[in-house]
Amino acid sequence: MTRMKFATIFLLAAVSSIALAAEAPKLLPKVNPLPVALSDDFQFRKTKLFFLSEAPGKARKSILSSAQHAGIAEASMNFERTYRMYGAITAADQRQRFGNYFDFFWRAKRPANVTVRLEYRQEKLRSFVQAREVAYSNAKGNHKTEFTVIGDDYFNDGRVISWRCLLIENGHIVAENRSYLWE
Repeated sequence: MTRMKFATIFLLAAVSSIALAAEAPKLLPKVNPLPVALSDDFQFRKTKLFFLSEAPGKARKSILSSAQHAGIAEASMNFERTYRMYGAITAADQRQRFGNYFDFFWRAKRPANVTVRLEYRQEKLRSFVQAREVAYSNAKGNHKTEFTVIGDDYFNDGRVISWRCLLIENGHIVAENRSYLWE
């Protein structure tokens, strides 16, 4: 009997976590400017950026700045590369994993319908701004949103050169995080 209870609880937990999970990011056909109404109820906590290149040595050399931290950075980068390439067996599978990875950790202090938008520019498109969005209904607490610009998007248009991530509530920007090069 206890095994059946455990299985039922596990199944309910799995179904509820799937129901609360956000949808996959969607590419916007047009990026419309939004009014800014920053709020203390929303904030970005952490941003993790990773660029997975075809030649791992090139990226590694540009990121490692001091011999003192080289061992830690080397291990961290090797882990991230292995994690992102997991399951990519063929050269074609691996090619679809190369590009930019963005992980944004954010918090909502009160329940709200929040849209997380990544706006970005790529090397070959110069000043043309593209965007991807993920919607969260009734979001409260800590969240992580992942965006990728990989595979054909990366090979056709180049590396992401500047970006900004927005938390949007009711059509207003309530929190913003941006790269140094974003204008």
